[in-house]
Amino acid sequence: MTVTTLSHDAISRFLKPRSIAIVGASDKPGALGASVLTNLERNGYSGAIYPVNPKRETIGTHRCYPSVEALPEGVDVAVLAIPQPAVLDAVKGLAARKAGGAIIFSAGFAEGGEEGKAQQAEIARIAAEHGMVIEGPNCLGAVNYVDAVPLTFVETQALPPAGRRALGVVSQSGAMAAVLGATFGARDLPISYSVSTGNEAASGVEDYVEWLLEDDETHVIAMIVEQFRKPARFLEVAARARGAGKPIVLLHPGKSSAARESAATHTGAMAGDYSLMRRKVEREGVIFAETLEELGDITEILMHCPHMERADIAVLGESGAFKALTLDLAEEFNLPLAHLDDANAPALREALPPFVPVSNPLDITAQGLSQPEIYTNCLTALLDDDRVGAVVAGIIQTDPVTIGIKAPAIRAALDGRTSTKPLIYAGLDEGAPIPEEIITDFRARGIPCFPNAERAIRALSRLAAFARRDLAKGAFEPTPVPGLDAYTGVVAEYQAKELLAPLGLAFPEGGFADSADAAVAVADKVGYPVAMKAQAQALGHKSDAGGVLLNLADADAVRAAWGTIHDNVAAYNAALALDGVLIEKMGARGMEMIVGGRNNPDWGPVVLAGFGGVTAEILKDVCLFTPDMTLAQIEEGLLGLKSAALLSGYRGSPKLDVPALAALVAQVAAVLSAEPSLSELDLNPVILYPEGHGVVALDALMLVEPVAP
Repeated sequence: MTVTTLSHDAISRFLKPRSIAIVGASDKPGALGASVLTNLERNGYSGAIYPVNPKRETIGTHRCYPSVEALPEGVDVAVLAIPQPAVLDAVKGLAARKAGGAIIFSAGFAEGGEEGKAQQAEIARIAAEHGMVIEGPNCLGAVNYVDAVPLTFVETQALPPAGRRALGVVSQSGAMAAVLGATFGARDLPISYSVSTGNEAASGVEDYVEWLLEDDETHVIAMIVEQFRKPARFLEVAARARGAGKPIVLLHPGKSSAARESAATHTGAMAGDYSLMRRKVEREGVIFAETLEELGDITEILMHCPHMERADIAVLGESGAFKALTLDLAEEFNLPLAHLDDANAPALREALPPFVPVSNPLDITAQGLSQPEIYTNCLTALLDDDRVGAVVAGIIQTDPVTIGIKAPAIRAALDGRTSTKPLIYAGLDEGAPIPEEIITDFRARGIPCFPNAERAIRALSRLAAFARRDLAKGAFEPTPVPGLDAYTGVVAEYQAKELLAPLGLAFPEGGFADSADAAVAVADKVGYPVAMKAQAQALGHKSDAGGVLLNLADADAVRAAWGTIHDNVAAYNAALALDGVLIEKMGARGMEMIVGGRNNPDWGPVVLAGFGGVTAEILKDVCLFTPDMTLAQIEEGLLGLKSAALLSGYRGSPKLDVPALAALVAQVAAVLSAEPSLSELDLNPVILYPEGHGVVALDALMLVEPVAP
């Protein structure tokens, strides 16, 4: 599929058109072409409108054109509100008339079978040849709110931001773009531009996000993407967005899908496509939302409060039970709470009655009803505290009289304040009859408003995780694997170790043997006791086939094991012929870990590391790492594993050599970066020893696949 890189000027012409053709225009209520025309007229579009309908001479006050070929040359954008079979010819005609772009509502292209795929490919070719912007097929169009230009059949009131901070919406799903329009409108969050990209025949989410980065009206970008068709380019654009101070909030459905997981290695089974994508995209500063609700909540906070310099938050409440609930939620969502007490928060201590202790979460009790200034003074103290990155006010609303007492005191905490630290209002009694003007006033003052505290805390947890994320890039040198080009498919363990050992990866002392006598010779050389492991390209997980025998104490045991291993493998799979066995010296026990990696054809290399052994796929206590991560970042990731206490001297056991494990992760990343054909590399188990004693990889499995041109 051809997805071209479009110029800024081409997209500007498309999103800010001075002339619009409506192919399939109509005045029949409910018809797509009629809806587009009504939208433009309702929103006062002042440019030229060219309806195309061979059966009509006029529609309303507009002259109709009988065909695309009859249109004036150089129309900025054409909206194709016509059946799928007529679309390709219309695009050809528009290209001949030098149109700037087209919006294709119709479905039935790449998602509709081989003929549809061929037609979509031809649309992409025409667009590339003529420099056209094609939105869709299978989309709901675009809305330019800044200039009030709704190029969609969804009834839209395109209200301009009018100088307020605005957000851009980019969604592959047209339906979800419409949902977000309603969601943000209900929260009084101005939108600058909204684009639904559909099948992305000739323009993708990357093109529109890149354009929004240069748009002065857009400050935050909310996205819904099911598949990045140009991953490398999106990562570039995301990095630029971070540099420009324009946060991207992304909802990406599909994490439950098995996708294209490989069964060749443990790594392939655990580093699925969604996890890999998420690690790469988060690495460039994108903030992930888990649900539509979260997407709206996170975006609302960023729109009102663009900076959260610290991850630690403070929560003000009026109930001991709410305080306990907040502690539970903070732990569940891994949201750090600033440590505040009577001794270290004097301003807060002074703001409270003597019988109320300073704590976080803070319970001011019902005293605020008789002394409303407590809200003002406490919130002021929290907002002024450099240890606090954001403040949540969890308020019992009850009725208009009660909230009428509290709201002015809460608002007063922002009077004369220029700080951009988030202050978030969360009503505890969702559904309480709150006067609409109170919420409107809060939002006008930059206070995001939520119907319950759980949503506020959940959204803040995503922003706090971003605030404490170390996005610094480390320098690394790709490490080629001499001789790798001689292999295709699964590379047996003994061959993998022969390839990797010269690069500095640590394996047990040993060697390959193709006979019982050769096995004894290797064992005599390395010293007893030894391990014997069956070797064959088709034998991925040897323990499943009884292909691993341990603690062989002498030559007689090695000779007996030769026969036993062959018998075990034959019973497991009679058609499987062994190349021989690998003899390795038994080493000291240690913690079993896994280190592996994938070269994804779309996203490139990623490394997985965590707790391993035969239960690696059951426990799934692992973390993903990108090649550009520093050793410090890799160590931080390893120490963030669920079972990380086992690495740090749990119950008197020695601390383990986490720096050595991090160095191994970096080595594997360097290898994968240099060898795109190395589809998967699996080191499992990796034995991690106490500090200063390093790591040893007991097993190694590689999968080599040709790289598509």
